[in-house]
Amino acid sequence: MTTPRTEKQATAAAAPAQGRPRPGGRPPGQQRKRRGGSNTPAARAISALWFLTPLALLVVVWLVAVAITDPPLRVFPQVGDVLSALGDMWSSGELFDHLGASLRRMGIGAAIAIATALPFGIALGSSAALSAFFSPLLRFSVALAGIAWIPVATLWFGYGDKAVIFIVWNAMFFAITYNAMLGVRQIPTQLLRAARSMGTTRMRMFWEVLLPGALPSVVTGLRVGLGYGWRGLVAAEIIASNAGLGYALFQAQKYFQTDVIIASMVIIGVLWLLMDRLMLAPLEKRTVERWGMLGGRS
Repeated sequence: MTTPRTEKQATAAAAPAQGRPRPGGRPPGQQRKRRGGSNTPAARAISALWFLTPLALLVVVWLVAVAITDPPLRVFPQVGDVLSALGDMWSSGELFDHLGASLRRMGIGAAIAIATALPFGIALGSSAALSAFFSPLLRFSVALAGIAWIPVATLWFGYGDKAVIFIVWNAMFFAITYNAMLGVRQIPTQLLRAARSMGTTRMRMFWEVLLPGALPSVVTGLRVGLGYGWRGLVAAEIIASNAGLGYALFQAQKYFQTDVIIASMVIIGVLWLLMDRLMLAPLEKRTVERWGMLGGRS
C-alpha cells in the first residue's frame, strides 16, 4: 500500500530541475555566465591592457635610462633612432626580404617537425617497450636540441636554407615528441579498452582515439617547440645564412649599427608575441576545452 504524498512533496517533485546543478558541474546559468564572461569587449580590453602594460613600462624605462646616461649611438640607441631604423628597413624593402626568408624557413622546419614528431611521440606513448627503449635517448637529445647542432648542421648541409631548416626541426622535434607521448599516457585506460574491444583498427585508433586524446598536450608541446624553433632559427641565421632576421642583426653588429640591432630584436620579439598571442594561445585554449580529458593511466 502506497502512502499518498503531501501537497508540498508533490510540488517539489514536479518543480523544474533548471535551477539544480548538473551532475559533476555547476548550475546551467553559472556555466553560461562563466563561458561568456571572458569574451565581453570589456574583458578583452582589460586583458589587452594587462598584456601591453609591461611592454609600455619597458619603453618608459628605456627613455628614462637614455635621458639620464646619454650614451653614444654606437653603445645604445634612443627610441627615436630605433623607430627611424625600422622606417628605413621598411622603405628599402630590406625588412620584407629578411622577414620572408625567416618565416619561410620557420614554416618548412615546423611542418617537418610536426609530421615526424607527432606519430613518433604517439607511438612512444602507446608502447611501454618503445618508451623505455627511447626515453634515455630522448632525454639526452633534449639537452642538445637546437643551437648546439649548428656547427654540425653547417658541416652536413653547408651554409643556407637547409642548415637553418634542420636547426628549426631539431629544436622543435623533441618538445613535440615528448608532449605527444605524455598526451597519449593521459588518455583514460577505459577508453582505450573500449576502443580495442570494439575491434578498432590501428589506423582508426590513431585518428579517432589517440590523436584527439593527446591533442591538448600536443598543442602545448607545439607552443613550446615553436618557441625553441624561433630561437634556433635566429641563431642559425646569424651563423649559417645570408638572409633573415638573424642575419640582419649580425650584419648590423659588424658596422656598429646598434639602432638596426635593436630594431631587429624588436621585430623578432614582436613577431613571436603576435604568433603566440593571436594563434598559439587561442589554439591551446580551444583544444583543451574541446578535447581535454580527466584521468589517465598510472
